[in-house]
Amino acid sequence: MAQLIADRRDVDFVLHEQFEVAELAKNDAFAEFNRKTIDLIVTEARNLAIKEVLPLQKISDAGCEFDAGIVRVPEAYHKVYKTYCEGEWLAMSDSPEWGGQGMPKAVGLAANEYFYGACNSFMLFNMLTHGAARLVESFGTDEQKKVYLKNMYSGKWSGTMLLTEPDAGSDVGALTTVAKRNPDGTYSISGSKIFISGGEQDMVENIIHPTLARIEGAPAGTRGISLFLVPKYRVNPDGTPGEFNDVVCTGIEHKMGLHGNSTCSLTLGGKGQCIGTLIGEENKGMAAMFQMMNEARQMVGLQGFANATASFTYALDYARQRIQTKHMTDPPEAGPAAIIRHPDVRRQLMLMKSYVEGMRSLIYFNGMVQDQHHLADSAEEKERLRNLEEVLTPIIKGYITDKAFEVCSHGVQVYGGYGYIEEYPVAQLLRDTRIFQLYEGTNGIQSIDLVGRKMGMKKGTAFMAFLEEIRKTIEMGKAVPSVKPLADNVEKLFTTYTETAAILGKAAGSEKVLDAFAFTHPFLEATGDLTMAWMLLWRAAVAAPKIGQKKKDDLFYNGQVTTARFFINTQLPITAGRLAAIQVMDGAAIAMEDASFGG
Repeated sequence: MAQLIADRRDVDFVLHEQFEVAELAKNDAFAEFNRKTIDLIVTEARNLAIKEVLPLQKISDAGCEFDAGIVRVPEAYHKVYKTYCEGEWLAMSDSPEWGGQGMPKAVGLAANEYFYGACNSFMLFNMLTHGAARLVESFGTDEQKKVYLKNMYSGKWSGTMLLTEPDAGSDVGALTTVAKRNPDGTYSISGSKIFISGGEQDMVENIIHPTLARIEGAPAGTRGISLFLVPKYRVNPDGTPGEFNDVVCTGIEHKMGLHGNSTCSLTLGGKGQCIGTLIGEENKGMAAMFQMMNEARQMVGLQGFANATASFTYALDYARQRIQTKHMTDPPEAGPAAIIRHPDVRRQLMLMKSYVEGMRSLIYFNGMVQDQHHLADSAEEKERLRNLEEVLTPIIKGYITDKAFEVCSHGVQVYGGYGYIEEYPVAQLLRDTRIFQLYEGTNGIQSIDLVGRKMGMKKGTAFMAFLEEIRKTIEMGKAVPSVKPLADNVEKLFTTYTETAAILGKAAGSEKVLDAFAFTHPFLEATGDLTMAWMLLWRAAVAAPKIGQKKKDDLFYNGQVTTARFFINTQLPITAGRLAAIQVMDGAAIAMEDASFGG
């Protein structure tokens, strides 16, 4: 059985040939991260992922243990967590001032692809810790930074995100958690939160909960929400954990997947006093929390992608080894063939490969956008790059997690009946992946964000920045003779897409608003398809001129062109049909009487 999580050759191709990440070393901020260093980082991450993190995947499926408010993670986690923290992997791309390594974001994402593909349940503890620490770094006071940041970026303390309540899920403004001012400037927090990933665990000495609550007397809705840092244990003046802060875990969820990460219900201030400190400004908690939510949305996309690439790697290995049924064109006397030779299996593997490689390029590209933003000299360029990241976020979160689940489903299908049996890895990957379509705003909400906010943001300039990037790659593809027919096909779809975007945007501001928003998810899917074609065309345009230069590389480069050909010529016609349906915008979903649904 393959023990590889991702194709290292493809990882290197994206980093060094498609995006030339080592060129960032020409800037002082990333001077030490030349190609040799980048390759060493990815190698070390891959080794740790395969040797230490991957064995946790099967172990994690047994779940965490809840006992009277205490959650115990699988025992094997402890040693691996210690090793992970000693390697300073949690804050790869963060400031060395607070314990980070300061490496390019794109390189950190490559390392994380291996870690998350090895065991998402384990890595989810670290993902939210990082997001919570970034909140402190961005919005915290000097004192809060001094107390919390190094402890969190080192993994000594963990972090979570306390948003959801029983009656306030997507409608965060309906929360009922209350913050009462204390004379010393702190706040007494009381309320209940649910679905808190890693809300209680036993690998760290303290857990820091960024918590949304409403200060007594604040306005209703999201405009009256503030953000607080609520530690599990109050922090002493010397920075050590003090007395228990009355953050009580009342239970953990029994889930479809990701059993190895504790999803907790927490009660704050139910039996005593729960103390929090304000982070950021009063009544502006949602604006601050959106930073963490957007980071989490991008990382959830990586979570889904990492499971998809693992499923593809397993399925490809299995298809090469599984001997079953004579090949259709073999002579009568021939024996059964490896299933990778059978047309429908090849179709599925090609679809999986297309999505996985397109996802990898998109996720790393988003990392490069953030790296370029960090280095940009002008305010205009910084704004352009930030706008581009804003538009990419719902695509990364929404589209990638939708297609990641589809890829993992194909992984089960390639295995046949064995794929449905839990002793094989693809069944767990499918179960674990389903939640990513729900995390951090369901994918329907991501589609509403794309159409309702991102398309019109900054008077449309953000969306235009996204479209301009695609145009540049189409022109790049046209300049490569063997790739030009593919670029022409992407351009045709691109033209239809921009026309459809205008029609949908106009309808969203008219009396057809409900019909328009019934088509936001199909539009997100079409946007994602176009984005995959963009990334695969880019790959093909880089690879095609290199064919014939080194014989040992020809199979890989030919594979890049063939993968782009497969996706662009077999999937974009389906996308065109979806766009045609959006343009018609039949209002049946809205016109249907509630009672007519049945039941």
